Amino acid sequence: MEPRIQYATTADGVSIAFWTLGEGLPVVQMPNPPWSHIQLEWQIPGWRRWYERVTEKRKLVRYDGRGSGLSDRNVADCSLDAQVLDLEAVVDRLGLEKFAVLSPIYSGPIAIAYAARHPEAVSRLVLWCSWARAPSELQAFRSLREEDWELFTEAVAHATLGWSESEEAHRFAAFMRECVTAEAGRAIHSAALEFDVTTVLSQVRSPTLIVQRRRAWPPGVEVAKGLASGIPDARLALLEGVSLAAWIGDMEAALAAIDEFLGEGEEIAAAAELTAAGGLCTILFTDVEGSTALTERLGDAKAREVLRRHERIVREALQAHGGSEVKTMGDGFMASFSSATRALECAIAMQRAFAAHSEAAEPIRMRIGLNAGEPIAEEKDLFGTAVNMAARIAAKAEGGEILASDVVRQLVAGKGFLFSDRGEVELRGFEEAVRLYEVRWQEEA
Repeated sequence: MEPRIQYATTADGVSIAFWTLGEGLPVVQMPNPPWSHIQLEWQIPGWRRWYERVTEKRKLVRYDGRGSGLSDRNVADCSLDAQVLDLEAVVDRLGLEKFAVLSPIYSGPIAIAYAARHPEAVSRLVLWCSWARAPSELQAFRSLREEDWELFTEAVAHATLGWSESEEAHRFAAFMRECVTAEAGRAIHSAALEFDVTTVLSQVRSPTLIVQRRRAWPPGVEVAKGLASGIPDARLALLEGVSLAAWIGDMEAALAAIDEFLGEGEEIAAAAELTAAGGLCTILFTDVEGSTALTERLGDAKAREVLRRHERIVREALQAHGGSEVKTMGDGFMASFSSATRALECAIAMQRAFAAHSEAAEPIRMRIGLNAGEPIAEEKDLFGTAVNMAARIAAKAEGGEILASDVVRQLVAGKGFLFSDRGEVELRGFEEAVRLYEVRWQEEA
């Protein structure tokens, strides 16, 4: 059944057409400006199969960008910031707080800009055959675009689908001309060639997958490698094939790569939700060693810059390992995990990240303490003996150390972690001594 068309309004008053399909965690598939028409796409069999396969496990959101498809066609502003507003309008209209983004080809810079500005919203980012700055080869289309619109669409269609797909490309070119008027198409395409988000790649905090078909042009494998190296911890998946259209060629390989990546994030989200609901969980506390002295030495403003680096590293690790941030105390965090294994993996990842920054002008040494139990959940906070003990354990650690209770050690038995027995330790507020274990996290350990 054809999806029902709905509308959202942007902050600058543009009506954006969209539809949703399926159930589950949401993934927003962005348009490839200016070639977008969410109703006509559904009538192309291969494209429809792609959408149906994506929605087998998830809720898919698809929208037309400004100036194209069923969205407002008469628009003056098609800048990068304006097209970010289109995505913002749709997710706000649907009330999405956390969602994955699938961004094909020309929409890559828009998705990157949005992810950098809204790190809390984008759970996973998939960039399909895309770039941060348009490859120089695309400039060759400029004169053809201005001189002969129909011939331009034919050339772009063949380049997109693959030159061997002659008849399919001819039909696709006709579809492209239905998506947008020649005047609007020229304006949107011209603007897209000028987008450049290379300076914000390092600000993307969402787990990111770069998918590139080896013989698809442009952007080509070298552009994909550069994009993957610019985004922190991004992954690169190189697939066989020549078409820039995911539904042409080996669609199943493309779906498998994307499905595996999105599935990891959904497992983490489910674990975090389970933790928030209560029951057995592992509590992790962090604390920056010498934060008061740091402030006295550097002053409030510079010390805050150092602590922001600490916050970024901690939050990246929590997101990557399924931790739920309960609260921050300025120079420390409290987090919870449904899995003791992931909690320890997260703690180790944090310490290794801080060790990697040891050459910084102001290196950070962090104490970490872990305990497991059944805390009381109330108003997005956790209370009780298990929480208090975790905080006291963190206070016993030195900078660069991870200390865990015996409960945590037993929960991860056989998982390959290395512990050093620190013996029984008196903890403030507890009558009986508690046996603590140091988690060995250094690579040589």
